[in-house]
Amino acid sequence: MRRLPWMLLLLCLSCFSAAGRAAPFPDKTITIVVPYPPGGGVDFVGRVLATGLSARLGQPVIVENRAGAGGTIGAAYVAHAAPDGYTLLVGGTGPLSVGPLLFKNLSYAPLKDLAPVSLVVLIPQILVVRPSLPVKDVAGLIALARAKPGTLTMGSGGTGTGQHLAGAMLNSQAHVDIQHIPYKGTSLAINDLLGGHIDMMFADPSAVPMIKSGQLRALGLTTPQRSPIMPDVPAIGETVPGYAMQSFYALTAPAGTPAAVMDKLNGALAAVLAEPDVRQKFAAEGMTASPTTPQAARDYIADHTAHAAQLLGMASSTAQSRTASLPPAPAPK
Repeated sequence: MRRLPWMLLLLCLSCFSAAGRAAPFPDKTITIVVPYPPGGGVDFVGRVLATGLSARLGQPVIVENRAGAGGTIGAAYVAHAAPDGYTLLVGGTGPLSVGPLLFKNLSYAPLKDLAPVSLVVLIPQILVVRPSLPVKDVAGLIALARAKPGTLTMGSGGTGTGQHLAGAMLNSQAHVDIQHIPYKGTSLAINDLLGGHIDMMFADPSAVPMIKSGQLRALGLTTPQRSPIMPDVPAIGETVPGYAMQSFYALTAPAGTPAAVMDKLNGALAAVLAEPDVRQKFAAEGMTASPTTPQAARDYIADHTAHAAQLLGMASSTAQSRTASLPPAPAPK
């Protein structure tokens, strides 16, 4: 019986020793959830990150597409995953800032249940229309929209996405009423635009080849100034004063992920985003690599959410209130 305390002591020491020998992170496959279908801008970013992080962390990193509800289905999946760093989300406006403003029954709160690792990229949006739409510039579009309130259609990759917000801002600041048509992903919206089923949308720079081939017509950019990706396309703000908006994509983990794991992910991501070939890949798509600290990413998302709430409050006004006492439409160029 006197040997029992010694046996218990040895057992405790062995437990501490086992804990000290715990495998360092990561020791198995990491999954990056993309909350949209394959083929869009978020999917492109997720796959670039998967390749880079796998090389940096020494373990496979795979992409899993979980689309629907403006990106919130995939985000909810990650928010409720084990907080161990092996299930991550790459997402933007829809799932990380606007979702709770639009979907009251979400099972997660972005900044409560998800922990930002870092911003990844900032992205301009391009206002594109089907070539058969009889407009050549933003001024012409505004004139047509005012002549036919509520009849023109604008697709997006989902309710609450950056494309949706860009359209809501155009409706508000240009005093027009263009109907929003949400899809389950950017690629689906673009397919319908190419087929002539909708009139326009705000697309990410992955649409540039379709613009250059004449399948789509670009009217304006959401950046404050013209962009090197399409220097001949004006900023929308040249016609609608004060108009400017950029979307973002960020990498997040479930809340409660250990600080050491977050630090390792942040450092690996910063190293990936500093690689010249990665920056070139993003730049070719009009995206700017934008690594941050976790706190800076959290602050950016919080500020973006506040701006989105104000914008969506404007967008909820009726078409009548939007078009009452309108200023004259800009003259088509």
